Amino acid sequence: MNRREFLKISGIGAMTLFMSGCGLSALKDDKKNVVPEKGSVSGGKNMKIVVITSSPHAKNESTSIYLADRFTEGAKSAGHEVFTFDAANGDTHPCRGCDKCGMDGPCIFKDDIENILMPKMLEADLIVLTTPLYYFGMSAQLKIIVDRFYSRTGKLHGKKSIMLATAYNSADWTMEALINHYETLVRYMEWKDVGQVMATGCGARSLVEKSEFADMAYKIGTNL
Repeated sequence: MNRREFLKISGIGAMTLFMSGCGLSALKDDKKNVVPEKGSVSGGKNMKIVVITSSPHAKNESTSIYLADRFTEGAKSAGHEVFTFDAANGDTHPCRGCDKCGMDGPCIFKDDIENILMPKMLEADLIVLTTPLYYFGMSAQLKIIVDRFYSRTGKLHGKKSIMLATAYNSADWTMEALINHYETLVRYMEWKDVGQVMATGCGARSLVEKSEFADMAYKIGTNL
């Protein structure tokens, strides 16, 4: 893509942003933003949920953390237990591919992933991945966590999952690469995807706070 094409797309995205409030024009045709029926995910039982946030921005400024907070609020109101891990500010290390774990742990790094997050993930019923969209993929902070799944690959299989993401751009292809990556991960991990909130056109905290995407994240939580 040359500079002229980039500016054209950015301009279209900005126009959609200001006209729609928060990407609602894209929402109409997006089948990913669907709220499950009440109790269809948990079967009426209380669940253990791990929410992983990955925005490097301050909590009161982050758009993706706001979605995570709204989901958490809804899930807790429905009686579920929620643990939140801040991937952007924790002590984390990327996988070195050394295979010392043998895909069954422990990892050579005794960091927050190994000591804090992994035990919670292993006992969790549902894992929620939360990210701002960076160059059409998940943040580097979240990718570190995903790569470290390797150390417990088999034991993390078979769980339920949700993806929450925010992006400035409102184009209909904005979230395509992220969705493909997430759904490939779900397939490999043999997870059951129970919700995706892909909040396009949400380039500022004030926009996502007023958006239907925030309500969706909350309702997914309450309906688990």
